[in-house]
Amino acid sequence: SNVNIPSCQVMIGMGIPLWRIPDIRRLYKHQPHGDSFIDFTTAERASPSGHVVAVRITSEDAGDGFKPTSGSIDELSFRSTPDVWGYFS
Repeated sequence: SNVNIPSCQVMIGMGIPLWRIPDIRRLYKHQPHGDSFIDFTTAERASPSGHVVAVRITSEDAGDGFKPTSGSIDELSFRSTPDVWGYFS
């Protein structure tokens, strides 16, 4: 579906209406940078065509009630392509 879900979540949190978000507009077969209102109850939607995996790496001390703890990551490699990408947040 080519929707960057984390990006859309941030835009929604910023108060941007769904019909103004380029990925959502594209999903509902509208011009990504248009400004026309979309009635989501009647609009035609593109078929999903992929999947996403989200991962969060955290460090917790099980012996201390799972409180956050510090540590280091020795190596992390993202091999991004046009269809597969990773980022730190």
